[in-house]
Amino acid sequence: MFNFEKLEVWQKSVTYADLVHVITRNFPADERFGLTTQIRRAANFASSNITEGAARPPADFAKHLGYAAGSLYETVTQGIIARNQGFLNPADYQKPYAAAEEISRMLSGLRGSLDQ
Repeated sequence: MFNFEKLEVWQKSVTYADLVHVITRNFPADERFGLTTQIRRAANFASSNITEGAARPPADFAKHLGYAAGSLYETVTQGIIARNQGFLNPADYQKPYAAAEEISRMLSGLRGSLDQ
């Protein structure tokens, strides 16, 4: 097992990416190369940045956690756009939003612990 796999925030971010993939399956076909791809990539990059940072010194790891947070925030904005466009109903929007809030707090806490 790799060290990053032990991180709860990484585990949750992978689960989050899976959730994003599921909720975007029903997006309109004309969004396949637009919003669907954007939100999925951003969700994937959140966990990928945690992974990449875990292989680096603490200061670099902290930077990558910041990149992960940025990707996560990007998915929130894209989720809002999808909801506003009627691609997501309120329930389908709320679940990933709540997960993103939790992951964001976890990233912040882990990042703070590296600064000490």
